[in-house]
Amino acid sequence: MSTYSLLDAASILKVSPARLRNWKRTTLAHSDVQTDAASDVHLGKNDVAAGDHTPVDDRMAEKALLQSDFDFRDLVCVRAMLTLVDQGISVRRIGRAIAVLQENLPDLDDPLAALRLWGDEGGRIVVEHDGVLIEPEGQMVLDFSGEGAKENDPAPIAKPASKEAPQAHEEAMSLFERGCQLDSEPTTYNDAMVAYRKCIELDPTFADAHCNLGAVLYNAGKPAPARRCFERCLELDSRHVQAHFNLANLLEEEGCDEMAMSHYRQALRSDPFYAELHVNMALLYERLKSSSSGRDHWRRYLQLDPAGAWSEVARQRLDADKSPKRTR
Repeated sequence: MSTYSLLDAASILKVSPARLRNWKRTTLAHSDVQTDAASDVHLGKNDVAAGDHTPVDDRMAEKALLQSDFDFRDLVCVRAMLTLVDQGISVRRIGRAIAVLQENLPDLDDPLAALRLWGDEGGRIVVEHDGVLIEPEGQMVLDFSGEGAKENDPAPIAKPASKEAPQAHEEAMSLFERGCQLDSEPTTYNDAMVAYRKCIELDPTFADAHCNLGAVLYNAGKPAPARRCFERCLELDSRHVQAHFNLANLLEEEGCDEMAMSHYRQALRSDPFYAELHVNMALLYERLKSSSSGRDHWRRYLQLDPAGAWSEVARQRLDADKSPKRTR
């Protein structure tokens, strides 16, 4: 079965890698959309009970989760989630619905892919199970006062007792989602910055928010505050691939090539399958007069993305090295 990396999946689904990675660490960690290596671990910031895992266990599980591949079934599940988000259902509400279904219907395959909106008025999440429409959050949206339920109304199931994330964390997640929706267009850069800053106010340890804020600041022509954001992200998560990558890009522009290479190498240790990273390293090695190392990265890039945007450049670089040298 074909599998896709995080970056490939983000490209196919037309969402930012940061957004998809955050979903995988939080909402998708509660579903069955994960590899066996991480299937028993919930990695949302407030999901791991004290004493359940050691810090080393958590780091290994998170690494397995973030580097795991997506198969076609996974893409279907994420597409279902995107459909709900596009229809106005918040990510945290989807996560709660998945948790309820897993608690009450453990035999239900792919609870995320099974979720649907119901009714003309919208906003009601249901799942069909054994020929019956079930509403995981029924007690929140069904109102039986004054009249009985309609014959085809979904049947509510009780929400299990569980540890709810603090309200501030939920608000931070919503603000992060809003930032992700706004940070790709120059006309909405300022709104994205506001969302990410409010997110960080609520959760100063939200590494992805620091990284994304830095990216927006950089794209808006503000490299100095952008650098501080990337550095803060790395203080919180020393293995954050995108922060190392973005900071290395910024350092290259400032002429700090050796420092940039150091951050590229750290990003490579965390994600050796990041195709664009190999492009940047190849180009920087060429500038540093280390052509053999540059060729290694051009070859690796072609292995990872043979039809990518830089594939023709990579082949030209490698072919040039094969050309016979002219002698006098």
